[in-house]
Amino acid sequence: MADALLLISLCAVAATATAAVLVRDPVRQALVLSVLGLALAVLFTVLQAPDVALSQLAVGSALTPLLILLSVRKARRRGRREEDGR
Repeated sequence: MADALLLISLCAVAATATAAVLVRDPVRQALVLSVLGLALAVLFTVLQAPDVALSQLAVGSALTPLLILLSVRKARRRGRREEDGR
């Protein structure tokens, strides 16, 4: 049973990591990155590392995608201002 959970979580991590690389829109990349963080947290839990899983859950699936979304938003606003200023 534990081997099946490990195999499923590894496949989920591989699939979401591949999706994160293939997606071109930065907003969608941030969302896929959040799902990747959740998949990694599940993998770490299956591997009996709950402290690492909690850290991954906080940083990898919440904080990092949020910072990416805020950065994309600010860059798009700055681009609009430069176009309007010309």
